[in-house]
Amino acid sequence: MARNIEIKARMADRARVLACLLPLATSGPTEISQDDTFFKAASGRLKLREFGDGTGELIHYQRADDAGPKTSSYIRSPTAEPDTLRQALTLAHGQIGRVRKQRTLYLIGRTRVHLDRVIGLGEFIELEVVLDDEETLESGMQEAEQIMAALGIAEAQLVRGAYLDLLS
Repeated sequence: MARNIEIKARMADRARVLACLLPLATSGPTEISQDDTFFKAASGRLKLREFGDGTGELIHYQRADDAGPKTSSYIRSPTAEPDTLRQALTLAHGQIGRVRKQRTLYLIGRTRVHLDRVIGLGEFIELEVVLDDEETLESGMQEAEQIMAALGIAEAQLVRGAYLDLLS
């Protein structure tokens, strides 16, 4: 399974974050519309992500719901027919919720920086430090903490769980 180190934080001042982010970014911005449908799962979380262009991907992931940097293990499977896959998964497992967001993606090297506008929740920043197969968790944690400091993300802004949990 692929792994990354993630953090999620509330974002009170998008302009301030952008002022810190833009000098560090190696690519971006990329605008992405996402509609995530979550399904009951025996372990971890299972979601179908539909993009604005009509494509999608099924994602299963496992991560702690702690605030602060944490490990996420995941597998993604692309689909050209997210609507029929959503119907099949709903019939087989049942839906537990839906999260719609507009995401602006930047990269700082291997770290994905998401500026998210989540319907019903507001604005957030999310970091995903993508780990190599052989890499230690500690090196990813250190990189996440360095980027948090550079972007001015304070401990008090960190969020536990997923957007789905916050909507409940």
